[in-house]
Amino acid sequence: MTTSHDINDRAWSRSARRRHRRTIIVAATVAAAPAINLVVYALGRAAGGTFRFTASAQVAEVDALTVAGFTVLPLLLGMTAAAVLSRRRRWVVPVALAIGPLLALGTILVMTVPADLDTTSKLTLALCHVALVPITIVGLLKIRGLNHHPSDAGAVSVREGSQAPRSPRGNH
Repeated sequence: MTTSHDINDRAWSRSARRRHRRTIIVAATVAAAPAINLVVYALGRAAGGTFRFTASAQVAEVDALTVAGFTVLPLLLGMTAAAVLSRRRRWVVPVALAIGPLLALGTILVMTVPADLDTTSKLTLALCHVALVPITIVGLLKIRGLNHHPSDAGAVSVREGSQAPRSPRGNH
């Protein structure tokens, strides 16, 4: 015989597994993005990009650490916010699916285009921003998929031959 305590334990366990999966999705997304962007950056270097620009009347250079940092930090913040907030608000992921790619592409116009980089460097850094779009979308869709499972209460439809579990107080 299954007790309400057993059902609650299984529901908690499902909830904990989903939280764990969200963490894995965020970590995988955030790990994949700099890996891909660093490959794009290396190809840009190999193609002759200097990645030098003028900032505050001094020559500055975009290095691999900068590419990784500018990839990881915003993506980690955005994906974490989406993963945490989507647990209670289903509208978060659809909104993030619009905002994430827009931010990735919009920052090309704000950061890359105005810089006085050589053409190869400018194109390479723009491609790094573009690469974030599918990475972000895949991560967010994976998070959204976690939200479309049956409720944590473990209810099964009566048509399938089962009933929803009784509440712990027995007031069902």
